[in-house]
Amino acid sequence: MGRVTGAGGSRLAFRTAGDPQGPPIVFVHGWAASGAAWSGQLSDPALAGHRLVAVDLRGHGASDVPADGYDRPEVWAGDLAAVLDHCRAATGLPPVLVGWSYGGLVVTDYLRERGTAGIAGVVYAGALTEVGRDRPGGVIGPAWDGIMRPALSDDPEDAIPALTTLARRMTAAPLPGADVQRYVGDMLRVPPSVRKALFRRDVGSAEVLAAIDVPVLVAHGTADTVVAPASAEYTAGKISTAVVRWFEEVGHMPFVERRAEFNAALLEFAGPVANH
Repeated sequence: MGRVTGAGGSRLAFRTAGDPQGPPIVFVHGWAASGAAWSGQLSDPALAGHRLVAVDLRGHGASDVPADGYDRPEVWAGDLAAVLDHCRAATGLPPVLVGWSYGGLVVTDYLRERGTAGIAGVVYAGALTEVGRDRPGGVIGPAWDGIMRPALSDDPEDAIPALTTLARRMTAAPLPGADVQRYVGDMLRVPPSVRKALFRRDVGSAEVLAAIDVPVLVAHGTADTVVAPASAEYTAGKISTAVVRWFEEVGHMPFVERRAEFNAALLEFAGPVANH
């Protein structure tokens, strides 16, 4: 674990693995998760030639929990910039950014505020790039049916069952009970106020996506019921450099359900991009 100082002085925790001098890949997790979500990538010898960094977003995991900033693109951009600057200083190389779920929006916020300079490429994995009512880059699926309101509740009797249901709905194939509990534990570590604040946004990204001029991989499960495949189609359709990789009969976590396949696709993408 390491730490950097993000926007407004918030301390952000991150996990590292792989070659300290290798081309960096920076992983950005989703709503109410943590960098631990990427354990299947950090521990894969096939990716060990890269410097692998998985950040805990503000309000998540071992990072600070400031009172505000969760609805401001410039704050997310400042946080992510601190991590990327750390990687560039350590390796002298531009990172590949991997955003999963809400992490895709955080990556897009970075591009909105800072552009693509110093970025080797972007991977959107089960990601949304917009949020708000009727935003086509943020279409959610039926996994949220009946649980959105209780998942944001302060009352543990409401929140814990809802978050457990969401964790079970993350994948198309059932997860082991211990894994479900680990994901629920990460969710509960995020205060209800933060879980709510992340959805208290309304932002489109059409112009941001259209301006991306670095290689992009859009990886999405065809059976994703958390972030609908339509969101991936929208994102890919806006980015001229995008290549789409569909994971058949896979849910919201292709990097878990099809770890080897996802990691191979990531390596196939990141290797040439990082050495460009």
